[in-house]
Amino acid sequence: MAKSSTGETFFSLVYGAEEALIPVEVGDPTLRYFRANEEINNEAMLVNLELLDECRDLVHIRMATQKERIERYYNRRANLCYFKVGDLVLRKVTQNTRERNKGKLGPTWEVLYQVSAITGKGSYELENQDGEKLPNNWNVAHLKRYYC
Repeated sequence: MAKSSTGETFFSLVYGAEEALIPVEVGDPTLRYFRANEEINNEAMLVNLELLDECRDLVHIRMATQKERIERYYNRRANLCYFKVGDLVLRKVTQNTRERNKGKLGPTWEVLYQVSAITGKGSYELENQDGEKLPNNWNVAHLKRYYC
């Protein structure tokens, strides 16, 4: 079955052939097997192997364009919020950081933090009010701007 992102089957990308000869057809020859000419088949296989690298390059380009399309679709609908160094933010409470026995009525946001550094696209380093840095980099999805 051809994959939608590549337009090719895994077998054709690895071996350069569209179909495999099933062992049943070797043991019990069919009409297709009888009509096959070995010289023509070998020439066709060599041509397919020579074109395999080009086929892989085309698949790579097709996959990259699909990823760009998905990213554009996401960015068009997402409300992305970027922070600057010094901004005050609230960190979302996750299952790992939630206090025991609070349940679903517990707080959804932790105490106030300050952005101390920008470590990547949408990734930040935080520090608390005492100036202690948090051990992990935090994603935009887990932060919310604090308005005074």
